[in-house]
Amino acid sequence: MPDREFFDLRTALDHLERHGELAQVEGEVDWNLELGILARDVQSRKGPALLFSNLKDYNRPGARCSSLATGLLGSTRRLSLMLGFEDEQPNRTLMEYVLERNRRFIAPEIVASGPVHENVVTGKDIDLKELPVPQWHRLDGGRYVGTMGCVVTKDPETRRTNVGVYRSMIADRDKMSCLLVRSQGWGGHFSGYEARGEPMPTAWVIGWDPIMDFVASTPHPVDVCEYDVMGGYRGRPVPLVKCKTVPLEVPASAEIVIEGLISPDPSTYLLEGPFAEFTQYLSDLPTKRPVVQVTAITHRNQPVFRGTLAGVESAYYGAIHRAGAGWNVLRAAGIPGILEVYIEPITNGTTVIVQIKKQYEGQPKQIAAALWGSNAGQYAFKRVIVVDDDIDPADHDAVEWAINYRVDPGSDDVAMFRGMAGSPLDPAIPLELRNIAELGTGLWNRVVIDATRTWRFQRRPEWNNEKFPPVSRNRPEDTALIRSRWERYRIKNWRPESV
Repeated sequence: MPDREFFDLRTALDHLERHGELAQVEGEVDWNLELGILARDVQSRKGPALLFSNLKDYNRPGARCSSLATGLLGSTRRLSLMLGFEDEQPNRTLMEYVLERNRRFIAPEIVASGPVHENVVTGKDIDLKELPVPQWHRLDGGRYVGTMGCVVTKDPETRRTNVGVYRSMIADRDKMSCLLVRSQGWGGHFSGYEARGEPMPTAWVIGWDPIMDFVASTPHPVDVCEYDVMGGYRGRPVPLVKCKTVPLEVPASAEIVIEGLISPDPSTYLLEGPFAEFTQYLSDLPTKRPVVQVTAITHRNQPVFRGTLAGVESAYYGAIHRAGAGWNVLRAAGIPGILEVYIEPITNGTTVIVQIKKQYEGQPKQIAAALWGSNAGQYAFKRVIVVDDDIDPADHDAVEWAINYRVDPGSDDVAMFRGMAGSPLDPAIPLELRNIAELGTGLWNRVVIDATRTWRFQRRPEWNNEKFPPVSRNRPEDTALIRSRWERYRIKNWRPESV
């Protein structure tokens, strides 16, 4: 793909609308539950991204923000468009593109000013509820600001920037409580500030080029700055401006930035949660967690708020970037014969299917060990399924067939690894094993399923001297013969797409 200019949120919305992937919602919609219900229903029908412009309580003259965009990355076609393609691309094309772009680094540049500083709100004028933050789900603990907001922090020692996607909830007029996991990028930074006894500066970027949401959600090595990766995707430096009240930098044409400080003092913590998470379950119980003390809100004129239903957009971009991250891990580990790494969007990376040209017995367990030992596996790869080269990992029927007829559950075709660092959001795990305040992360039991044909059987002359019986499929030459004779069969009321 040729390089393209950076989008901002507005040009991204225009691009989607030109391609028939954006619907404008002009009738009044209540930010309290109705918006989330409507967005979820549209997504379940495979509908377009939505731009709400008539939100109850925010459609009055003089409202600070009156629009909200959601669903920009909520399908493979929209993800393809936002990555710069002109139409939907297959999984392999997107993964290879992401792998190539993730290796390009172009450092950002600091510019003197930008539209994000057209309005600067500080002190007693700060009121988070002036933004149309939805109550996304009836069981959420509150109104969630951080659903598709990118959080900027810096390591207190190296001053290296991290940009990640984390969740936050309005706790007060000028406070947000947030889920801060120590094993994530900003969690490591927070531990460094805690050791110094200092608050951690943060900046929440809400609404910019969707490539930021994509890259910030991708697991990168700790020495890689996401701004550098974003530059590599677009082939030019990210233009940044300095924040007004914290020592951080944010995209100059962002819609909204919330600046603030997070104290390491537990006495400042406030309740956060529960939240209807990407697992499609309620995440946890209300818990006292770190708080962002907001020091400024900056925004463009007539800003557009950016938010999402958890798991709707991440299901699609997560499938691609986690598959790409898995591919990188396996390549770096030097494991031969890797043909494809595939993640079904519904799993959000929890299950990964690896297709191989098998080189030796035990190779699937080596693959699982490499994936589980990587930083990419924090929220991913709970279940690793390895299949042979004759199984399309994107074909659900083929994968299920391999699991059923190439796996002996009583053998070491199925192997468990218990008590590993993993997701604190998985509802299948007891709450006490997801207590990040005590454990620093969640604990996962992981499983590898070796759905390849075993090499431990004896060769059989009845099976053409192979160790596994032959499959009962048509030979290509037989299929070709039948198709050449198709017309003579005179089959009524059905004809395949090609014969």
